Amino acid sequence: MSDYVISTESTSDLPAEYTANHDVEVIPLTFTFDGVTILGEKEAVDLKEFYDRMRANALPKTMASNLDTLLSKFRSILDQGKDLLHIAFSSGLSSSCNNAQIAAGMLKDEYPDRKIAVVDSLCASLGQGFFVDAAVRKRDEGVGFDELVTWLEENKLHICHIFTVDDLKYLKNGGRISRTTAIVGTLLNVKPVLHTDDEGHLVSLYNVRGRKKALTGLVDKMEENVGSYKNDHVFISHADSIEDAKFVGDLVTKRFGISDIMYGDIGPVIGSHAGPGTIALFFFGEKR
Repeated sequence: MSDYVISTESTSDLPAEYTANHDVEVIPLTFTFDGVTILGEKEAVDLKEFYDRMRANALPKTMASNLDTLLSKFRSILDQGKDLLHIAFSSGLSSSCNNAQIAAGMLKDEYPDRKIAVVDSLCASLGQGFFVDAAVRKRDEGVGFDELVTWLEENKLHICHIFTVDDLKYLKNGGRISRTTAIVGTLLNVKPVLHTDDEGHLVSLYNVRGRKKALTGLVDKMEENVGSYKNDHVFISHADSIEDAKFVGDLVTKRFGISDIMYGDIGPVIGSHAGPGTIALFFFGEKR
């Protein structure tokens, strides 16, 4: 058994079975729907219903991690005599990472004999989950706390996120594109291919006409970015669009020979901003 625990937020979109089986502590984020605050993300909501409500123009609102929740979760680990390695949601998208750093700073005096580290993943959704999984694999190989923190800091910009959305209005609602761009793009059936950059922000790469071209574009970008990295597994997340996720997965298998693919649901916090139909592909590459 390792002498440290890996934790992360529910924005990692890792399946509950995975986090339970791999001893990953999850900090739940909250969101509100029609004025009702829901704690715990996808464990607390039917995702099909959630995305159907979004399609019917209901707008959820999201919140960063709560300091009290962070302190409680962190203390529960430290009280076991374990060190704590927290892999945080991208600071380019949320104040959750800053809140985790505040919590860690408060607890270092309280637990002077314990190591506490917060790594800004600069990742989101199953990209954050992919990064956590990489840490879990290293931990299970026997890599120690300090060595793993160093490895994570040195390798986080090799976690590639390539994704597309099905409806531009959600990017418009989040201020990612203008109202005019959203209207014109919708009329022309424009689908953006986006990524998460080196600062952890969501950035558009290019636009294509049609959904299938956008989905194929995810794998095209993987081919461009992968470089010398030999991926033996990839993660693909989706917002109530498993068939399209499997389409992308089949392309990955045909083009790269990779059959070890984790498919995961995009939870409410990420899904609130990307919208139903979002598909994202995550892998190791030379560049983001």
